[in-house]
Amino acid sequence: MIHGEIPPRDVLLQFIADNPDRASKREIAKAFGLKGETRVELKEVLRSLEDDGLVQKDRKSLKRPGALPPVTVLDITTRDKDGELIGRPAEWNEELGVAPAVAIRQSSADRAKGKAPVGGLGDRVLAKIFASKDRAGPAYSARIIKVIDRHRNALLGVYREMPGGGGRLMPIERRGEEMLISAADLGDAKDGDLVEVEIARTGRMGLTQARVLNVIGSVASEKAISMIAIYSHGIPHIFPQSVLDEADAAQHASMSHREDWRHVPLITIDPHDAKDHDDAVYAERDPSPDNPDGVIVTVAIADVSWYVRPKSALDREALKRGNSVYFPDRVVPMLPERISNDLCSLREGVDRPALAVRMTFSKEGRKAGHTFHRVMMKSAAKLSYQQAQAAIDGKADDKAGPLLEPILKPLWHAYEVLKRGRDRRQPLELDMPERKIILKPDGTVDRVHVPERLDAHKLIEEMMIQANVSAAETLEKKRQPLVYRIHDAPKLSKQETLREFLATIGLTLAKGAGLRSNSFNGILAKALDTPHQTMVNEMVLRSQSQAIYSPENIGHFGLNLLKYAHFTSPIRRYADLIVHRALVGSLGLGEGGITPEEEASLDDIAAEISTFERRAMAAERDTVNRLIAHHLAGRVGDEFDGQISGVTKAGLFITLPQFGADGFVPVSTLGRDYYIYDEAHQALSGEKTGLGYRLGDSVEVKLVEAIPLAGALRFEMLSEGRPMPTATRSFHKAGRRGASKKPGTRPSRPRR
Repeated sequence: MIHGEIPPRDVLLQFIADNPDRASKREIAKAFGLKGETRVELKEVLRSLEDDGLVQKDRKSLKRPGALPPVTVLDITTRDKDGELIGRPAEWNEELGVAPAVAIRQSSADRAKGKAPVGGLGDRVLAKIFASKDRAGPAYSARIIKVIDRHRNALLGVYREMPGGGGRLMPIERRGEEMLISAADLGDAKDGDLVEVEIARTGRMGLTQARVLNVIGSVASEKAISMIAIYSHGIPHIFPQSVLDEADAAQHASMSHREDWRHVPLITIDPHDAKDHDDAVYAERDPSPDNPDGVIVTVAIADVSWYVRPKSALDREALKRGNSVYFPDRVVPMLPERISNDLCSLREGVDRPALAVRMTFSKEGRKAGHTFHRVMMKSAAKLSYQQAQAAIDGKADDKAGPLLEPILKPLWHAYEVLKRGRDRRQPLELDMPERKIILKPDGTVDRVHVPERLDAHKLIEEMMIQANVSAAETLEKKRQPLVYRIHDAPKLSKQETLREFLATIGLTLAKGAGLRSNSFNGILAKALDTPHQTMVNEMVLRSQSQAIYSPENIGHFGLNLLKYAHFTSPIRRYADLIVHRALVGSLGLGEGGITPEEEASLDDIAAEISTFERRAMAAERDTVNRLIAHHLAGRVGDEFDGQISGVTKAGLFITLPQFGADGFVPVSTLGRDYYIYDEAHQALSGEKTGLGYRLGDSVEVKLVEAIPLAGALRFEMLSEGRPMPTATRSFHKAGRRGASKKPGTRPSRPRR
């Protein structure tokens, strides 16, 4: 091949596989000496590889499907025959097969000099990934960037006593296995205790023998369910004493580099049970004659950067956690209460430091400009969403009543102005109600509640979005490195899957690279108030990419924004703290700005906090599943109205709308027919009868098994299948090859 010419597809694929750390279009062009018109050709070739499913985008780089990204979180699980450590990715899509092994490279010279972090068996690490040159060994090697968590080889389960001493460990994971625990390895564990164990040896009866390392507490206790998620996902939940000491020693912020805004009647509007308040708002008409009927919106955010400085104990722990994690019965905070609930909480009538943005909008909702300020403020009032909304609706209580004319009505007027801009922008408008579990005093489920979506919620959300946009715009203008919140457009393969599905119900999705969020909104609008509404929303959600953090900006597809960075929740998200530091440093607003070391580490920080966000989402989801399974364990044999919320070749996921519970109907229990999975139609249909089940179908099911510790429910289908569309029947005639298609996966609502 001549240097400077477009290489063949197989050469490009090999280069991408061998160079995961430099597989961007720019790096590929540089490696093959491509310039001018050949760069345009390269772009087309790479796009065709992506269309064919041979490569996929990972931020700005390309990778082979199933390949590891350049920076990956690994669990060190074993050693090879030479004693070298082997890791596997902490998160892996099992549909792609077994997670690849990664050889951990640790230079003894670097270790001796303290130049590199040292990992050990059971550790979770953040690592730089390289294609291995040794074809006989693992496909990848890695260099440890940072040790995230030590000794994760401990397993979690419930100890059950057996006659004669000792007992068994009952797994908490759906795919876990029972283990034996001898009396000598029991420690202080009692029957029903949640325990951490390590594998001791292979025991009799084919069961593994385990040794108790730590007794967490009784599984029957009020907080056991969330503790299972905390331990199984490795979420740090106990603050080291050094962190608590640093928080306790923190002093109230000074007026240095601050404007005095204590006269500005900013108010907080939050859930009624909120303990920390990190944002306050105020709005007024723009007095400028150049902006008739325009408004000025002010958003003030707790100044966490004043208290949590780079390289401090508070900072190290905050990065280790990445974000706060919210369970129905507790919160695992990113920062100690002294910081989150006290010094940084914008309490009513108390002086508090803040970073504020003042934004000017025209009457059409277009932002005319904005300025950032480091201030000292005093919240004029603390209201709940319900209080604020009731006041606007003419039912003000004694507290909200005096605020109606001077504060609340101007806020609502400003929201109407901002809404014009939002309507013109047309972000993705999915209708996926979020359920909230209400607990009894003993920690068990009382009921599942779908909170009403109020204009008060939408007002705060839109004002926070505009503040986030302003932060990204200011930092870009200052050429200041930052962490963006990015959301890529749906991958072409997912677009095509959605397009095929929509065609089965008479809806069409435009083709082409210029697909935007409003294209999906048109589909959602057509499905509104039809029998297909739920499944169309599910399938559109499933087609979307996951939002992540990155120092490289590609925009936010779902919000339809070119520049977006999280700025508004530094109490509970580390990404926002980085943005605050970047603003303080680039605008010369005093102490607590971003450091050169942080700027150089933004790639690693973004990868780490993106992983921790996914960890939090998984832990929250697992806890809800376990709570609901506990709640329904006494109702085995009862019949329920449900809806098919997921279809795979293995069976059907069923949601019980009354409880927000998800369970499974194995395909083997559906009947005597042979059922074939049709991905395009999201259906299982009988080969002989042509009867089957589709995503979104309302069905009647019977609960046949509930496994509370695993959060698993198994149902029996009571409803008869219905005739499948002609296209699905034709699909069967092509043979049973369709049954081997990869199953769909349960989606989770993307966080913005």
